[in-house]
Amino acid sequence: MASTADFRNGLTIEFSNDIYQIVEFQHVKPGKGGAFVRTKLKSMTTGKVIDNTFRAGEKVEVVKVEAKQMQYLYREGDNLIFMDGETYDQIPLSADLAGDQIKFLKEGETVKVLFHGEQALGMELPFFIEYEIIQTEPGVKGDTVAGSGKPATIESGAIVQVPFFIEIGGRIRVDTRTGEYIERIK
Repeated sequence: MASTADFRNGLTIEFSNDIYQIVEFQHVKPGKGGAFVRTKLKSMTTGKVIDNTFRAGEKVEVVKVEAKQMQYLYREGDNLIFMDGETYDQIPLSADLAGDQIKFLKEGETVKVLFHGEQALGMELPFFIEYEIIQTEPGVKGDTVAGSGKPATIESGAIVQVPFFIEIGGRIRVDTRTGEYIERIK
């Protein structure tokens, strides 16, 4: 058990028969009345974000979440197949666990899979991953307007805006949180 004084970003708690991670919190002490804590909670099972207010000192159940490094192997129907790096067991996980990040998941990539006991709750990709460009239009000489770019399909299948000088077969680094091009890899 923990009280609202123990709240911090990333703390995983049990609330309303679900497992939530605290995304944001703010202790508030109004002029009148008792203090309270305003929070944004993200459901680890559905991904839904809710706002909730706790009274100061209120007790909540802390949930232990274990993060395992696992290698993504391939997709099979609605499941993603991962390999545990320690035991070499192949584990199928629902593609829903990846959420929007699934478009940046490429075969062979190591990701952090979050577990509560035997139940997988979600996954975290590395912030920056290198990809090969598999399809893009050729750049036109003189087409160098600042801030503009062209769409390019990367090996995971996602489409990323890249500068005009990037060509098919080129390697780039992408921020998986925002989907933005970061730099060209030489």
